[in-house]
Amino acid sequence: MPKLIRLYITQVAWGFVISALFVGVLLALNVANLRGLIFGSEIGLIALAMIWFMNGIVFAGVQFAYAIMSMAEKPTGPRRGTPIAAEFEPARVAVDKG
Repeated sequence: MPKLIRLYITQVAWGFVISALFVGVLLALNVANLRGLIFGSEIGLIALAMIWFMNGIVFAGVQFAYAIMSMAEKPTGPRRGTPIAAEFEPARVAVDKG
């Protein structure tokens, strides 16, 4: 299996694990009475699965993007540009008192 495909699959799996933790925290803290709505309804488990799956898609995309962007080479050399002026001095301006 190519390395990029393996990386994608593992990052997507981590995204769904993070989604499961996130949904678990949502239920534990009972945000917006979500726990009562899910466990009090006859189709609550379907709602729970949809919340987990939809958040899993989002977290998997973010996790894969982070993994790809962190693979970039770190820039070497100076990270700042050349200064325009070495020293700042006040400029004398002639004032006409007329």
